[in-house]
Amino acid sequence: MSAPNTISEQLVKEDQPKSVALPRGIRLLKGITIPVILILSCEILVRNGVIEPYLLPAPSSLWQSLTELAEGDLWQHLWASSWRVFLGFGIGIGLGLVFAILVGLNRHAEDFLEPTFSAIKSIPSLAWIPLLLLWLGIDEGSKITLIAIGAFFPTYTNTVAAIQGVDRKLIEVARVYRLKYWQQIHQIVLPAASPGILTGLRNSLSLSWMFMIAAELIAATQGIGYLLSDGRETSRPDIVIIAIILLAVLGKITDSIMKLFEHRLLRWRDVIKKS
Repeated sequence: MSAPNTISEQLVKEDQPKSVALPRGIRLLKGITIPVILILSCEILVRNGVIEPYLLPAPSSLWQSLTELAEGDLWQHLWASSWRVFLGFGIGIGLGLVFAILVGLNRHAEDFLEPTFSAIKSIPSLAWIPLLLLWLGIDEGSKITLIAIGAFFPTYTNTVAAIQGVDRKLIEVARVYRLKYWQQIHQIVLPAASPGILTGLRNSLSLSWMFMIAAELIAATQGIGYLLSDGRETSRPDIVIIAIILLAVLGKITDSIMKLFEHRLLRWRDVIKKS
């Protein structure tokens, strides 16, 4: 989705109050305050015997466990989970965008597809696993499909809402300028709907990590979900906590990348606000 042309730039102006940006260092300190407090609290409680180490190991002892995992097959687990997420995410958002654009722009398509998609969207992720295992077995196909299902619906829902929420006045002005149908979509509808679409993509990425864990907890020999399951079965809370931390870090990194991508694509909004 490229930056909008002159017509939409003039018509999508938003009047919002300007906020004062805090220095980056202060924002970073605020962001790590709660994690630091939680880590110190856990360390104190475990060291003083309030919490048993077999239930929650001291944060200071996790480094040794992480080192042991890193010397082993930790990187293979990270790679296995990451490529499953990215492949399933790509398939899910691709299909989500196609169907969303079709439903958002065509009333007849909405009448046919929306009831079915609304019903399927209500099915919990765990309910898909037995069916996918029966159809696709325990190989990668079932895991990728489950992740794609998780990525599909946030993209589809947000894109449909964003397209249908485009101001009709923009379309009317486009017709005044005698833009063709596909020009209206490319130059008016998609740029105006891009904030909602990108929000859907970020939500889809977040759900892709969640669905990946659901898939790997059931049937996997590698991945972060496998580490979680293995740590539970071997009574190793340190491995479970490390797996959770790794999942949080990977999710945060990928979300930050998506946020930068979103900011880059929506730079035209800052230009409009300043004009």
